Amino acid sequence: MIAGLGPFELLIILGLALLVFGPKNLPKLGKSLGKTVKNIREGMDGDDESASEQPAEDVEEEKVASDGDSDAPMVFCSKCGEKNAQADEFCHKCGAKLHVSE
Repeated sequence: MIAGLGPFELLIILGLALLVFGPKNLPKLGKSLGKTVKNIREGMDGDDESASEQPAEDVEEEKVASDGDSDAPMVFCSKCGEKNAQADEFCHKCGAKLHVSE
């Protein structure tokens, strides 16, 4: 028994889903439902770990960004959201062209 449902009830639910969504869309629906459940589980489990386990690369990038002048104007990349100096023409993280309004 899955979630208190017997095999007959599961077959009825599967048959209704097949009628509503069709045979072409049912695998897509199952795949997206599985991804959603996985993301929810990772989100619930990852809240405590994500704050304490920051990759070393991110820590080094933050140090480099904080070593410069704090008064220097910064521009955010529209593609990746990374902070860049206003004088930069391209993002140092993703390489996208920065749109600097002067």
